[in-house]
Amino acid sequence: MIRGIWLRLLQGALLLLLLPAAVKGIAAEITPQQLEREGRVAIDARLSPAAGVVPGQKITLTIEIASERWFSGGTRLSLPEVPGVVILQTEQFASNASERRGGQNWVLQLWTLDVYPQRPGEFTLPPVTARVKINAGEAGDVEGVLESPPVTFTAELPAALAGVEQWVAAPEYSVSQSFDRSLEGLQVGDAFEREIVFIASDVMAMMLPTFSAEDLPGLAAYPAPPVLDNSSNRGQTLASRKQRISYVVQAEGEYQLPAADFFWWDTARAQLQVLSLPATVITVGSGAASTSGSPGSAEFFSPRQWLMVAAGLALLGVLLWLAVRYLPRLPLSRLGAAAAALGAKLRELRRPALPERLNPGSSAGE
Repeated sequence: MIRGIWLRLLQGALLLLLLPAAVKGIAAEITPQQLEREGRVAIDARLSPAAGVVPGQKITLTIEIASERWFSGGTRLSLPEVPGVVILQTEQFASNASERRGGQNWVLQLWTLDVYPQRPGEFTLPPVTARVKINAGEAGDVEGVLESPPVTFTAELPAALAGVEQWVAAPEYSVSQSFDRSLEGLQVGDAFEREIVFIASDVMAMMLPTFSAEDLPGLAAYPAPPVLDNSSNRGQTLASRKQRISYVVQAEGEYQLPAADFFWWDTARAQLQVLSLPATVITVGSGAASTSGSPGSAEFFSPRQWLMVAAGLALLGVLLWLAVRYLPRLPLSRLGAAAAALGAKLRELRRPALPERLNPGSSAGE
């Protein structure tokens, strides 16, 4: 009897030891694909917008992963590579949601990817691989991969963009420029800085246009590396590109920074618009004003030189008035004495400030 009791205890212990391995073996046989076939897990993919897309326009690819239970671990996506298409994962976390399916609550993960076609044509996005870890009830946690269904879209080139080499496709786009100082009264050797800023939504900064500095003799340009910035807030991406150019004036003259046009395909209105930077005229020194006139013209002198000329003419006028008023009243004898006294004063002014000999009373220096 005692032997039978010990035998039953030994069998129970063996069962307890073998039970975790048996459960683990059952869990190992279950995969996310099997749960998907059983209708306990689902994965889907959809595009927005699905039509009316132009090259360079952002398309949102949403990957939806749903489970009848819950996600017991993190999910990682592997993005496919498609020629002519840029696929980016700008959001590092999924949006979580829940919904009723068949009278049961399901848990959802929504992943968003940004898709940018680079040329016209029809494109097929291959399946996106998602590595998931899902609770499978009695089988425990199940880890493996799921693949989303492939999706197809077409990027078309509107007639308005047929002759345009580069454009930005976005719902919002702006171009502006500013200078760090006034451009009036510049002289040779002065320096100033120009900043051009591009800002657009639903694009990446690398897709914004570049800006090249003008090569103008006499006005040296030194561009700095552009500053690119991307930000995302609740699915709304905003990109900026800042280009700073330092100019140094090397010669007098008149210079013109030419106007520049930038093409914008407004995705909100589906129409082409042109954003422009106006031309900027820069005048340096007085030489710029004299290029269109002769040396004897009114533009030959600077304001300071004209002030000196006016002061000289006024002094000459006062001397002539004194001469006309007082000189005729003096007798000739007094005029001669006045002239002699004036001559003596002039001779005194011509004398050296020091005597010819440092010690007149000695023989030094003789």
